[in-house]
Amino acid sequence: MKSILGMALWALTLITSALGAEVVPRATFTEVTDYGSNPTGTRMWLYVPQNLVAKPAVVVGIHWCSGSASAYYQGSQWARYAETYGYIVIYPQTPYTRDNCWDVASKMTLTHGGGGASNSIANMVSFVIAQYGADKSKVYATGISSGAMMTNVLAATYPDVFAAGIAYAGVPAGCFMSADDIPDFWNSTCSTGQSIWTQQQWANVVYNMYPGYTGARPKMQIYHGTADEALNVQNYYETIKQWTGVFGYSATPLSTTADYPRSPYTKYVFGEKLQTFLGTGVTHSIDVFPEEDLKWFGFVVRFDGNKVLTPVSSSAAATVPATTSRASTTLRTSTAAATTTTAAGGSGTAPQWGQCGGINWTGPTACASSFTCVKVNDCKC
Repeated sequence: MKSILGMALWALTLITSALGAEVVPRATFTEVTDYGSNPTGTRMWLYVPQNLVAKPAVVVGIHWCSGSASAYYQGSQWARYAETYGYIVIYPQTPYTRDNCWDVASKMTLTHGGGGASNSIANMVSFVIAQYGADKSKVYATGISSGAMMTNVLAATYPDVFAAGIAYAGVPAGCFMSADDIPDFWNSTCSTGQSIWTQQQWANVVYNMYPGYTGARPKMQIYHGTADEALNVQNYYETIKQWTGVFGYSATPLSTTADYPRSPYTKYVFGEKLQTFLGTGVTHSIDVFPEEDLKWFGFVVRFDGNKVLTPVSSSAAATVPATTSRASTTLRTSTAAATTTTAAGGSGTAPQWGQCGGINWTGPTACASSFTCVKVNDCKC
């Protein structure tokens, strides 16, 4: 009898221990206040799905200037799809509140283990891996605008942490480097597309962020618009130079696919680890393509351009919609904050995840039945 009782208590202890690892309630957007070393005061929110799989993947979703962890959570589909594919989402929030941009300029953040915001985000990942038994080989980063800049920085400074990145409307890693080592620094030379270097020079910037590292590098997807008024399209071409230099690829693409994922975007493949998408006439309010994101991170397996075969998780998956969502971003183009106005909206209704307002927006401001328009900021979204 004592033996049976002892085994029962031992089993209960194991169950209690496992439950103790649940640091936030399931299916909630919850802040984690103590995730380890955090000298910059970078804040962390976490979304753990109800349908969490064993050894889950981890997605880090990084907000734009003037944004927040909450804005990115509300304005993206990562939490929604977490319930289908069973991964965990980390939403970091910058400590630099003057304009809520990320530090992609200081030596601290541009150095592996340097104690900057990039270091804090890497520590968030380590915390989640330890608490939830997440798969170290399936850690991904993505962001828009300033968040895209940080995505490139994370890929450069922590290639041993991240397996893949997706950057929407960013700049090369290190392009915003501050000569005075100012964290919250706006580099107008870079933003206007005047930081033009060679493949090797850009690759060296990456190498210098983690000296001596010889391991694998994360695969990258880069999105940009030709009419980007905040971060000149030259930054797209410089980012291509950077990652082709790192991967040892030619700067000439191996293949080109027009109108993909849809018009006016064109897809370019430079190698197994680098794909880019250029939108003709697209401004800084770039489209976001959740389906492509899921594919790049390995959550969706396809055999052709139309049909989803299987989700990576064991849970039943709904077909991923082919619609796109417009990113809501505001980015300062100088150290002074910009003044904006909002145009009156047009008639009709916006579909789920569609655009419903913003600067100079003349389309529908009402959402389709059962959906609600969520304001992220005043930028064209």
